[in-house]
Amino acid sequence: MNVPNTLTLLRIFFVPLLVAALVQEDMSIDSGGVQLSKEFIALAIFLVAAATDLLDGYLARKWSQVTTVGTLLDPIADKLLISAALISLVQIRRLPGWLVILIIGREFAVSGLRSIAAAEGYMIRASELGKSKMVAQVVGVSLVLLSIHWPSLERVSIYAMWGVVLFGLASAVDYFRKFWRQVDLSIKQRRRGEILAIELQKKARISS
Repeated sequence: MNVPNTLTLLRIFFVPLLVAALVQEDMSIDSGGVQLSKEFIALAIFLVAAATDLLDGYLARKWSQVTTVGTLLDPIADKLLISAALISLVQIRRLPGWLVILIIGREFAVSGLRSIAAAEGYMIRASELGKSKMVAQVVGVSLVLLSIHWPSLERVSIYAMWGVVLFGLASAVDYFRKFWRQVDLSIKQRRRGEILAIELQKKARISS
C-alpha cells in the first residue's frame, strides 16, 4: 500500500464524516471562542477530502507509483465523496433532487463504460474534461455549503451546479467516444481473428 493509495482510502473514510456533519441537526464546534456551525465543518471536511484527490494523483505521477488498484479506486472514491455530498444537500433541502439525479446518473453511466472497457482489456483514463468536471463539482458543492450561511450566494451556487451538469455531460460524451472507439476496434479485431480461424479450418480440411 503506497502513499497515493492510502490518500485515496482516506478520501473514502471522509465520506461518512461529511454526511454526519451535513445531516446532523444543531451541530457546532467551539474553536477558540469561534462557533463553527455544521456547514463550515462539512465544508472543511469536504475540502480536505477533495485536496487528497489532487495530492494522490500528483504523488503517484511524481514517485512513479501509478498502480491499477489506484487507477480503479480513485474514481470510485471521487464518486462516493461527490455523491454523498450531493445526496446530503438534497436531504437538507439545499439542492433539487432532479439536479442531483442528473449528476449522479452521469457518474454511474461513466463508471459502467469504464468497467466494460476494463473487461475488454482497456483502461480509459480521466480526460481533461473529467478533471475540469471534478473541479467544477468541488466549487459548486462548496458554494452551496457557503450559501447555507450566506443566502446571497444561493443563486451563484445554483449557476455553479448547472456548470457541473454541463461539464459532466461534456465529459460523458468524451468517455463514450473513447469507449466506442476502443471497443469497436476490439470487436473488429475479434471478427478478423474468427474469420481467419474459419479460413484456416477450411484450408486444413481441403488439404486433408
